[in-house]
Amino acid sequence: MRKEKLGILCSGRGSNLASIVEAIERGEIRAEIAVVISDKIDAYALERAREKGIPSIAVVYRDYPERADFERALIAELRAHDVTLVVLAGFMRILSPVFVHAYTGRILNIHPALLPSFPGAHAHRDALAYGVKVSGCTVHFVDEGMDSGPIILQAAVPVMEGDTEETLAERVLSQEHRIFPEAIKLYVEGRLHTDGRKVHILPAAEGESL
Repeated sequence: MRKEKLGILCSGRGSNLASIVEAIERGEIRAEIAVVISDKIDAYALERAREKGIPSIAVVYRDYPERADFERALIAELRAHDVTLVVLAGFMRILSPVFVHAYTGRILNIHPALLPSFPGAHAHRDALAYGVKVSGCTVHFVDEGMDSGPIILQAAVPVMEGDTEETLAERVLSQEHRIFPEAIKLYVEGRLHTDGRKVHILPAAEGESL
């Protein structure tokens, strides 16, 4: 089984990055993080990466005249580090076909809602405004749409009376830290088979390296 090289894209503090690093250190994911890239020069995720000796790079959106130029710069950095799987861990930019086509079937994202409900940047606000009793998080493959790719794993959490965006986000985040490393593990083990919109999880004995 080949060892996957992860390229992790972050925009903020990098708590999902930390959960992935910990899973790798525990030996649960047979992979290495080749590079961490942020679109914000002051993202704490970059500091987390530096503390672990992981290459960390800021590719700042405003430094490029067009989105396609920004994405080509991201792709160039990922290829320079031989990345085989792109992991969007709180990366707050929608990727265009320029990027998606470069890594078709090799981009995973975590979204803080039970897709297809509440896609986009304000999932917690939208869930609370709608009055749902259950929310959660979703790991999915990335396609050309917004949070529309095939679903790999989901986890549900209750919505409590008096919840705010912050309290709901904290409850959902604890589940993100659980299922995101698990989804990466399944990918690395070759246990994900996509059939149209459906992602089938193969038994461990049947998994093949992708």
